[in-house]
Order: sequence, then C-alpha cells, then structure tokens
Amino acid sequence: MKKLQKQRRTDIWLLIAAVAILICAVLASMAIRNVPGPKAENNVNMWLTTPDPANRLTQQTPIRWDKDNSKENAANADTLTIEIKPDIRYQTMEGFGAAVSGSSAYLMNYGMSANQRDQLLNDLFTASGIQLSYIRHTIGASDYSVDEQGQPGSYTYDDVATGKDYELNHFSIAKDRDVIDVLKQILRRNQDLKIMGTPWTAPPWMKYGEQIYNGWYLDYTDSRVYQAYADYFVRYIQAYANEGIPIQAISIQNEPEFTTSKYPSMSMGAAEQANFIKQYLGPTLNRNHLSTHIIAFDHNWDTGSEYAKTVLGDEQARSYTHGTAFHCYKGEPTAMTDVHNAFPDKPVYMTECSGGAWSPGFGDDLSWDMSKLIIGAPRNWSQNVLFWNIALDPSGGPTNGGCANCRGVVTIDPLSGAVTKNVEYYAIGHASKFVRPGAVRIDSTHYSGSIETVAYRNPDGTLVLIAANTGENTKTFKVRQGNKVFKSTLPSKSAATFQWNPTVS
Repeated sequence: MKKLQKQRRTDIWLLIAAVAILICAVLASMAIRNVPGPKAENNVNMWLTTPDPANRLTQQTPIRWDKDNSKENAANADTLTIEIKPDIRYQTMEGFGAAVSGSSAYLMNYGMSANQRDQLLNDLFTASGIQLSYIRHTIGASDYSVDEQGQPGSYTYDDVATGKDYELNHFSIAKDRDVIDVLKQILRRNQDLKIMGTPWTAPPWMKYGEQIYNGWYLDYTDSRVYQAYADYFVRYIQAYANEGIPIQAISIQNEPEFTTSKYPSMSMGAAEQANFIKQYLGPTLNRNHLSTHIIAFDHNWDTGSEYAKTVLGDEQARSYTHGTAFHCYKGEPTAMTDVHNAFPDKPVYMTECSGGAWSPGFGDDLSWDMSKLIIGAPRNWSQNVLFWNIALDPSGGPTNGGCANCRGVVTIDPLSGAVTKNVEYYAIGHASKFVRPGAVRIDSTHYSGSIETVAYRNPDGTLVLIAANTGENTKTFKVRQGNKVFKSTLPSKSAATFQWNPTVS
C-alpha cells in the first residue's frame, strides 16, 4: 500500500512538472510572437495602374520601410528621391468626382437593371469601389440632356411660351427627375457628398435679342431680369433641398466666354458677373439665409486668371464670392496658382474635364490625366478634381449637341446594361479611393516629366502619395519620410497610390 501511495505521489509530481513545462512552452511561444519587429500596419500599401490590362488600380505586395542608409544613398545618387514632409501643409481637399448630367442619369435609369445600377453606384461611391465624394450637375439642360426617350432636349426651370415671368410663376425642376433620382441613390451611399450646380443658360425670356437657349446674354436693359435670375438660383437651391439634396455650391455660368448654336449656352463677361454677384445674387442668397457658395468663372485655364482677377478684384463682389472654378480644355493648371497667389483666401476648383478618344491609347490618357488633373490641379491649389460626364454610351451619347468623341468615366451599353470602366475611372480612383474629404495636401518632391507626385495627410492621420511616371522609360525611385525610406519602380505611363500610417519608425 505504501509503495502504491508513493507511486501516486510521484505520478502527481510528474503531472505537475509536465503542466509547468507546457505552460512555459506556451508562454515562450507567446513571447516569440510578441517580439518587437516590423509592424504590418507600418508597411506601405500600394495600388498600381499600368498601360497594359494587367494592373487596373490593383493592390500590390506591401512595401517595407528601411532605414535611410547614407552609404547606400551615396552609391545610388542617380536614384530619384521623393521627400515627404507632412509638416509643410497646403490646401484642404473637398473631394473628387464627376458630373451626373442628364445623359448620365438617363443611361443609369433606363439602360440598366436595378442590380446593374446598384453595382455601378457602389463601384463609384462606396469604399468597395473608388469612393467619389463630389458631384456636379447642370441647372437645367446642357449639351448632355435628354428626355425619357433619350432624345435631345433643351429646357430651363422657367420656360414660358411668350412674355416675361419675373415672379417665376412657372418655375419647376420636374424635367430634372432622372437626375434627382440618381442623386438620391448616391446620397444613400454617401450622406457627405458635395454637390455643385451649374447653369448652361438662363431662361430664354431673360436673354437679350433672340429668346433662344443657345447664345446671347442676359438682357442688360432690364434690371428686373437680374433680380429674377438671382431669385431663380434661390428657387433652385430650395427646390433641391425639398428633395433632400443639399447644394453646397453654384457657379453662375458654365463657360461664360463661349456660346454656340449647338446646345444651351450664354455669354457673361467678367465685369457683368461681378456686378450680378454684388448687386443681386449675393444679397439675395443672404436674404434667404442660404449658405450655398458662389463660384465665379467656371471656364478654361487660359483666360481664367484675368477673368477671376476682375471678379475678385471688385471688393463687393469678392465679399460674396467663395472662389473660382476652371476647366481643362485650354491653358495650363498653373493659372490656378496665379489666382491663388493674388487671392490666397479664395479657393480654386477644377470642375470639368472630359475624357475622349483623341489620344493614342490608355497609357497616354492616363499619363495626361494624372499630370494635368489628379496631380497637376491639386499641386496648383485646386480643392477638388471633377471629370465631366460620369457615364455615356458607347457612341459618346446620348447628346444634346455635345461633342462627337467625348467619353464618360464609365461607358454603359444601354442594350445590355454592361459597364466598361474607362481610364478616367482609374485615374480619379487613384485619388478618390484614398484621399478623403478634409485631407490636407502636404509637401512632396515633384519631377516634372518623370515621377510626378502629390501627397496628403488624411483626417485619420494616414498619409497618401500619388505618383505617376509620365516619362518614356521605367523609373526606380525612393520615398523618404524622416529617417526611413522605401523603394518602388513604375513603368512608363503608369500611376500608383501609396498609403501608410504616419509613424514609420
């Protein structure tokens, strides 16, 4: 019996010892797993788009930071180095996006099934897609406006057969129904979406000379017209608000220095615009307690500096004017810096640039879009970047006199509802998916014609670098923040977005 008790005691001690050994092993294993080392969250995430179809905003293997070795630097003096300086800050970004024109809304509502439309809107406006955050739409008809049968249609919100309607008794946004429906669907996906409205023309009865949609200008002989037009903007903002669609900004006239007989348009000189803002529109918005921003100009870079300086140079007009807007079709984005330098307290915006079949191919289109718009516009102080039509059909339509070879951010085949994501989708996606509204542009080294860059700090602290190789040869480069670096290589005519947490040590 004593031997049996002794054996039991021995077995118990052996069991205790075994359990202790097991616990030590588990603790050791946990200690190994928690050994300080390269933190995964401090890796650099990278997304790449190349001219060939292999990469379309495709996530790459994360890149690890390395110490900045001075000997290595000396040995690789020819390697381009991009310095990121988060403490040097510029403008705050409001968003990236495109325009929901009448044609775009028509294709989404009548050229797709409900499931196809849901998928497209998710791809455009949610985190599963490219997270567009800023939309422009037309106040009344434009060169891309159609009726419910897809036929061209010009209209304003106050059309009358004869006479004048100073009291706007015939005001109605009913013909915007397709656009309103699409905007509501977008807002359900992004309640913080910013929306800008722009007219292509005033109602014809307000215009001098022939009362037509295309051409001419406001009737300067009748002051009641100017007040009625100011009231027209107020009624528009209020009508959209009643639909649950807040209008953050309005520009007064699309391309005010251009008129055409092909589609709705209207001329408005810089001095006239300044007078309209200070005497009519600004005071009328204030009387109606509306905080919607007034944006001047809204035309090409090449004449924008002179026009903007005329409007903003008028002290009274400047007090009501939030900023100025630009298009890409002529001139260079440096015009926006010129205006910023003259009026640093007034934001500048990049509000229109159309895709189109006028360059050799995907790589050249991507390179131009990145250089002039996605990188070039923010580097010249723009607080947003917007393409023109968000969607068109394979023929670049349906149009209301618009260009014959323009292209939307996506192409919708109205026969099948199939969607093609164009180069513009990937170009804007390199910014919109990663640079959130409220992000601040920070300093980054820029090599024009080679590795062109723009960088941001997001509201959550993450850092984003957008880079494009606009040259003809593959380029390897280093990115340095503080005493840490990482390396990357970009093929010719390619673009990349890099994202990382602010602490890289």
